[in-house]
Amino acid sequence: MADLKIYLGNKNYSSWSLRGWLMVKATGAAFEEEVIPLNERETRETILKYSPSGRVPVLHHGNRRIWDTLAIGEYLNEQMPEALLWPADVNARRLARSVAAEMHSGFAALRANMPMNIRRSAPGKGMTPDVQQDINRINAIWRDSRQWMVENKPKGDEGFLFGTFSIADAMYAPVVTRFVTYAVDVDESCRTYMETVLALPAMKEWSKAAGDEPQIIEEEEV
Repeated sequence: MADLKIYLGNKNYSSWSLRGWLMVKATGAAFEEEVIPLNERETRETILKYSPSGRVPVLHHGNRRIWDTLAIGEYLNEQMPEALLWPADVNARRLARSVAAEMHSGFAALRANMPMNIRRSAPGKGMTPDVQQDINRINAIWRDSRQWMVENKPKGDEGFLFGTFSIADAMYAPVVTRFVTYAVDVDESCRTYMETVLALPAMKEWSKAAGDEPQIIEEEEV
């Protein structure tokens, strides 16, 4: 798909940028990317040149703009259905959409207390009762999704939530990095899922870029 460009925030800190970027990457289409450093004096003015919401990520496709991460996934799925960004199976698809939407709108305690920071290690930091409740729910989503796959569609299963990589996995990928940063305790099933996500070549590429970024945002450090 020609004329595809995504504008992102810092790769070390911007969890929503990671989600959107993984979705574009999963299509296999050629695209350009531009990182806009966050928390600088000119950041909002710069982002507003590309995104009407003043937030990243924002996807440009020619003269079209898509500025919400889940909307980016839906748009890419419509434009390139062969990429199967949502599962082909109707029941897997309803589950994938449900857990993706739950991530999109929920887990405020986890977001506030355990910000994404791929470069750091801070075991136990940010843990509160509300965060633990979020973690418990995420673990249940991962376990239940994987169990559904085992019981219903074992063929072609690559270890992602619904077999092959989908928008649902992109939505939870930043949580995987958080669980590593803060050494969150998970069961064997969830650990296996995390290893599957971290082994994805696109995740390795993003993590390396995050490690190479020079900017440090003190407010985001742990």
